Amino acid sequence: MDISDFDYDLPEARIAQTPLEPRDSARLMVLHPKEHTIEHRHFYELGDFLRNGDVLIFNDTRVIPARLIGARSQTGGKVEVFLLRQIDKDQWEVLVKPGKKARVGSVIQFGDELSCEIIADTDFGGRIVRFIYHGIFEEILDRLGSMPLPPYIHEKLEDRERYQTIYSRVKGSAAAPTAGLHFTKNLMERLHEQGIQFGFITLHVGLGTFRPVHVDVIEDHVMHREFYSVPTETAELIQRAKLEGRRVVAVGTTSIRTLEASAASTGHIEAGSGWTDIFIYPGYEFKVVDAVITNFHLPKSTLIMLISAFAGRTFTLEAYRTAVKEQYRFFSFGDAMFISSKS
Repeated sequence: MDISDFDYDLPEARIAQTPLEPRDSARLMVLHPKEHTIEHRHFYELGDFLRNGDVLIFNDTRVIPARLIGARSQTGGKVEVFLLRQIDKDQWEVLVKPGKKARVGSVIQFGDELSCEIIADTDFGGRIVRFIYHGIFEEILDRLGSMPLPPYIHEKLEDRERYQTIYSRVKGSAAAPTAGLHFTKNLMERLHEQGIQFGFITLHVGLGTFRPVHVDVIEDHVMHREFYSVPTETAELIQRAKLEGRRVVAVGTTSIRTLEASAASTGHIEAGSGWTDIFIYPGYEFKVVDAVITNFHLPKSTLIMLISAFAGRTFTLEAYRTAVKEQYRFFSFGDAMFISSKS
């Protein structure tokens, strides 16, 4: 398939710059692929589209303050280092900007208590660095780092917690699983009382999720690996639901990728952890996920390809054009979709 098959026109004014309050006041576009119909609601009405016994699967990853601003020790030139994933205690895979002068052996200073040395290049244009510090790295990063908001967000984020889900707990992401940003404690309590069950997985969002597609034929795109974990209790919860004919509803594309990756070999969800580079695009047969909650995604991105695989490419792009016309808010701090199952 051609990359242009997943393009759409988006006015810059439709890109949300700040989160709404309360979280669940965002609009909710409801897609019914089987009937090929669209409804316009609000996220706090999500329960209207869920059934007693549905299982919601949340990604409980927590975003780290992954953006560091430093200076080259040799020249004093400004450098941005973006943490992608931890390799061991002091070594990380990172992106460096500007990258042309970020050669192996270069040292970047972030103040008196933190520096890093570039020790290797990566296949995806990144670097491997070794951090040198005095004290506890996580505490230093919390002081010196900033939240890694996407480049299309230009407004300052006043409250760091607004780029975290309310159920985040496992530190390690370079970006938020944004579909989950709409959930409030009150909404989750109401859903629980409605008979909805909750399960949690972890996928640390890294380069694989937001790396642009640079090929014309999407089948040639190679995903970057990301770490995921499926606890035993979540796997058992899903298996019971599937056996009893109840729906598994994935909250966000990271939950979709985790569930489908963990079931890739057997077709049944398996507890465990590992690395996934699963790339889902039209033609993929879903093994676990029955319905989806997601935000609106960038044109030509792997995420809109994934949603197109679930809802159908033509219907997905029709929904996106409708969202633009109806002035929905797009991307990380934007509005949401609920996509019901095709059956």
